[in-house]
Amino acid sequence: MTQTVRTPGGDARITWHAASGAKAVLALGHGAGGGIEARDLAALAAALPARGITVALVEQPWRVAGRRLAPAPRRLDEAWIALWPALAGAGLPVVAGGRSAGARVACRTARETGARAVLALAFPLHPPGKPERSRADELRETEVPLLVVQGTRDPFGRPEEFPRGVELREVPEADHGLAVPRRAAVSQEEVLARLVADVGDWVLRRVAG
Repeated sequence: MTQTVRTPGGDARITWHAASGAKAVLALGHGAGGGIEARDLAALAAALPARGITVALVEQPWRVAGRRLAPAPRRLDEAWIALWPALAGAGLPVVAGGRSAGARVACRTARETGARAVLALAFPLHPPGKPERSRADELRETEVPLLVVQGTRDPFGRPEEFPRGVELREVPEADHGLAVPRRAAVSQEEVLARLVADVGDWVLRRVAG
């Protein structure tokens, strides 16, 4: 089911992948360079409903409108906060998340929205080649349980660059899109299967009780 939600920046769109007897909602935003068709978002949406987790794939207004460039971060945050009541409407605990820029939005808004936890896929810790421009403060300010899933070849931040204390799952040989080369020890299918299993377990632990 697809739902249109009006925000200050225009219409956003939520594509629902509903679970029967859902225990939680996992709301996932896309990055600045792609949409909800990203391999990790699509894999989670396809698999997690069977585990009792409804997945809501959120398209920001700029993407819905067909624009090529994302607006300023505060505009992304405004839209996410405005559509949050639709995500929380079923009365279930909502875990906020996303990939890349979408992960940043989920981190920055977690306190205001009341997210139960935050899932950060391929968090862009810094621009490629510029580690001095760290965004680690966005992770520290989340103040709810946080899980980062990061490829070991991600030019936006490798796992060892993240602050101590951040719960992190490494994806060996994966890049910013969580893609692995053909020569990798594990296949792309295995990477996505492990992602689905780890995220599903983590979300259910966060919302238990």
